[in-house]
Amino acid sequence: MGLGKEEAIEVYSPPKFLPGTKVRSTKYVKNDGTYAGKDGGEVLVTKGAIGYVRDIGQYLQIYYIYAVDFVELGTVVGMRGRELELIEAPIRRNAQ
Repeated sequence: MGLGKEEAIEVYSPPKFLPGTKVRSTKYVKNDGTYAGKDGGEVLVTKGAIGYVRDIGQYLQIYYIYAVDFVELGTVVGMRGRELELIEAPIRRNAQ
């Protein structure tokens, strides 16, 4: 899963999702040991779970990491864009 020639540097392009975007997980996400209060290997997010992008960060200045709040699960998890699909974009109001 390393950076190969076929994999583009994501941060050279705008993020796929903005804060407030409603998204669905396309993957099961297990705790790799870095999520406090949960056992290693425990499922944090199931495939199909719905959440909202809270924030956008970067990993290794290559990938966007989306902090997704899965409200019904009471869990906020960092996910890659390829692990998410758009459900509904946030409504942007024009400032006047």
